[in-house]
Amino acid sequence: MEQQRTLSGSSQSPRSPSSSQPFLSVSVTDPVKLGNGVQAYISYRVITKLYCDLFPRVVHREKAFGHVSQLEVSIGVSIIEVRIMAVFISRMHSKSWTNFPEYQGPEKIVIRRYSDFVWLRDRLFEKYKGIFIPPLPEKSAVEKFRFSAEFIEMRRQALDVFVNRIASHCELQQSEDLRLFLQAEEETMERLRSHETGIFKKKPADLMQIFKDVQSKVSDVVLGKEKPVEETDPEYEKMKHYIFELENHLSEAQKHAYRLVKRHRELGQSLSDFGKAVKLLGASEGNALGKAFSELGMKSEILSAKLQKEAHQLLMNFEEPLKDYVRAVQSIKATIAERASAFRRQCELAETMKLKEINLDKLMLIRSDKVAEAEHEYKEATESEQATKTFETIVKLMNQEMERFQEQKTLDMGIAFHEFAKGQARLANGIADAWRSLLPKLEACSSLVEN
Repeated sequence: MEQQRTLSGSSQSPRSPSSSQPFLSVSVTDPVKLGNGVQAYISYRVITKLYCDLFPRVVHREKAFGHVSQLEVSIGVSIIEVRIMAVFISRMHSKSWTNFPEYQGPEKIVIRRYSDFVWLRDRLFEKYKGIFIPPLPEKSAVEKFRFSAEFIEMRRQALDVFVNRIASHCELQQSEDLRLFLQAEEETMERLRSHETGIFKKKPADLMQIFKDVQSKVSDVVLGKEKPVEETDPEYEKMKHYIFELENHLSEAQKHAYRLVKRHRELGQSLSDFGKAVKLLGASEGNALGKAFSELGMKSEILSAKLQKEAHQLLMNFEEPLKDYVRAVQSIKATIAERASAFRRQCELAETMKLKEINLDKLMLIRSDKVAEAEHEYKEATESEQATKTFETIVKLMNQEMERFQEQKTLDMGIAFHEFAKGQARLANGIADAWRSLLPKLEACSSLVEN
């Protein structure tokens, strides 16, 4: 399999290193298709490096969704690069970083497939309540049968961004699951996946309890015994409103970005077809007019190639970042749902504790011989206290995560829109120059006809 791999240029993804302590650098490279039909899948080489400093090598690359913004501490950097560097470094110094003694040496290379990334995402979501777990690119049933080069590269880049977001997160990068993902051999990962604790791999007794709980909740709601318990904090409501609005706006922007990509490709194809037709027309003339037609055809084909290239850049550097942030917002919504569940759990257990307290008071009032038992049960009931702590932790983490998300979004969207504007300006200038260079020849041809 190693011989099948061709080196795929993969630049570094967003990092969060400190200037003096070790940090993780992860690259997802060299996608290789294995198997056929429904059994086909793509494997990736995941390279993990452990660095101990940021500045001696002068250059640190930060990838904002498939495109690279090179940050250089050298003469001649642009204003936007300096600003990005300032924001990036200030954020990094505000984080606490730890060493990585568990990692095996300064570099480790493993082979992973998409399901391994899913395993990592699911494990982190289960363990780190309140933290926005980075999203994965969605699975495509259609592309599974085609695995086009463009699809494979887009997924590779999205997986690269996913794992580097985790590796650069001050909490998630300390996860044992991340270490296993980056260090364990393929056989170990396969074993870990097979022992996944998803709903379809729970014990029959667990599934029966889940069914009973759902059945009880539905019955209570239908019979009017229970009304949904919801948090009423104004700041929380404001955050939810913002996230739902952001999802709508990002989805709309991504939809139109897709249309821009499609329009560039269609125009490029039309110019290519037009160029071929005009060249054939020029060949049939065979004089000055024919030469002018041939020149027009060649320019059209050159511009077609430019448009196709720009369409690809637009897809990778603009549409994909927007799509990625739509997924990121959906991940935040999943965390919001976890917070709502934790709040309801806290309220339910608090109500249970209240009932136990009332029952204890009642037993004490009638001098029942069950007082000691009820008192012991009341003192031993710690679930309510733990549920309150869990909810408060989620609230605290979500507030921190929202601040981090806003900061990262500002940086990433700034880079994406800057790349978009730069690409459109480059394309417009290229088109104008191409047509402008052709004008004298066409004018000369017109003059010959007039004379």
